[in-house]
Amino acid sequence: MNRETIHGREVYVFDDRPSTIMEAFEKTVRNYPEREAIVWNDQRITYLELQKQVHQLASWMTDHGSLKKNDRVALLLGNRPEFIQMFLACAYLGVIVVPLNVRSSKKELLNMIEKAGASMLCAEADYAEVVEDWQALHPTYHVIMTDAVTLNEPYTQFDHVFKTTSSKTDYPYITEEDPLYIMFTSGTTGEPKGAVGSHVNVIHSVLNYSQVFQATEPIRTLIAVPLFHVTGLVGQMFYMIIRGGTNVLMKRYQTGPYLDLIEREKITFLFNVPTIYIMMMSHEQFTSYDLSSIEIMAFGGAPMSPETISALMKALPKSRLHNAYGATETTSPAAIMPKDYPLDKTASVGKVVPTGEFKMVDETGEELPAGEIGELYIKGPMIVQEYWQNQEAVQRSFDKGYWKSGDMAMIDEDGFLYIMDRKKDIINRGGEKVFSAEVENILYGHPDVLEAAIIGVPDDIFGEEVKAYIVPKEGKHPSPSAIQTYMKDHVADYKVPKKIEIIDFLPRNPGGKILKTKLMQLEKQSQ
Repeated sequence: MNRETIHGREVYVFDDRPSTIMEAFEKTVRNYPEREAIVWNDQRITYLELQKQVHQLASWMTDHGSLKKNDRVALLLGNRPEFIQMFLACAYLGVIVVPLNVRSSKKELLNMIEKAGASMLCAEADYAEVVEDWQALHPTYHVIMTDAVTLNEPYTQFDHVFKTTSSKTDYPYITEEDPLYIMFTSGTTGEPKGAVGSHVNVIHSVLNYSQVFQATEPIRTLIAVPLFHVTGLVGQMFYMIIRGGTNVLMKRYQTGPYLDLIEREKITFLFNVPTIYIMMMSHEQFTSYDLSSIEIMAFGGAPMSPETISALMKALPKSRLHNAYGATETTSPAAIMPKDYPLDKTASVGKVVPTGEFKMVDETGEELPAGEIGELYIKGPMIVQEYWQNQEAVQRSFDKGYWKSGDMAMIDEDGFLYIMDRKKDIINRGGEKVFSAEVENILYGHPDVLEAAIIGVPDDIFGEEVKAYIVPKEGKHPSPSAIQTYMKDHVADYKVPKKIEIIDFLPRNPGGKILKTKLMQLEKQSQ
């Protein structure tokens, strides 16, 4: 590694790296032309076939869509081949992709498309209503639909592109710092911002994953998390494309079909939120599936209890478990649990990635020593350059080359990172600070608890009190008093939740992070 200036910041970089996603993709095609790139339902697409499709698609977009470098194309797609094909074709053209969260409301989707200034939209039939509203605003812009639908304005059906296009496109010159996509953040701290990810960001994230995971080739992953989120996009899709792995796509997670695909497709690499692993092990036929192909199980977005970690290791003894921590702004990983780690570090989210730098700062911005809790600042070539047309957010979120995560964290003497809480979510109970991670990790250890989250609620005496929302395991019915008794044996009395509410599920964003703003809204509604 060396130090270079990337996006105006001096950072550590990998010397031996592809300059663009296209260069990496073309190398993969040369090395593994007949290896499966995409598996989806009954479709099996090799890298050589994918290359042909991508060039055809790029040619069509140039000839018929009049797209040029730095134009924007919005994708309103779930996990399906067209998402990958469109993303790669846009990369060749220097066109910026806007992957949209399909779970957003129509108003939110239209707002994001307009904010990005997209001049083309590729969508599924399920979102025809959004497409029609957008066409009403921009009747001359191009729309590509994956399926035949009835719309008020004309559109092109995706399959038709491959039947009508054969000419080769002269691609523009692309640098590694050129933008690749605009990904709107989950909005857990307010209105979503458009984080601008570049080629160099994605490439370094993939190389960071590769160096830490040290996965055996060939790699095959099953993607059930959404491709429009940074984990699915970078942690799986681009990780496979650059490493020559196979993307097995699943439109939405269902435990039985998910386990069946792992067995049938000989999946070697998984990346999920902890809940999915818990649901896998809770499936009544879990032990009947042959899951011996799994080499690596990565997880992030929420804590995993020591009991769950122990159960996973026992159930799949040949697999390695890696916690990972990151954000849209870090292009997926900022910290990854190393290949070999002591079991007493399981509460950690790992160590800083090879090209990353961490520092903890206090409220005045002064750096703190190891072992002290402060706000986590992150630096590296994987940090996005900016927020799309939002300089105010850039100035607020970046400091001397570091991105301010908003997470309160601590690094121990061995370099392991521990996330304590979102800065805004720390509970102040009569002057005593309560960090969510500590309390939630204890709650996860209760034998009847599937998921848990705590928030601060108003209290006349202490200002704030701790409230816990609990999702019980299937068939379990824990009482709030029993959980409080359990907690009193494990934490200080002021950290024991005064209120406990049993609910069916916790609200989450597409990346699996719990939306505590939604829980706070529930609390207000109940008062």
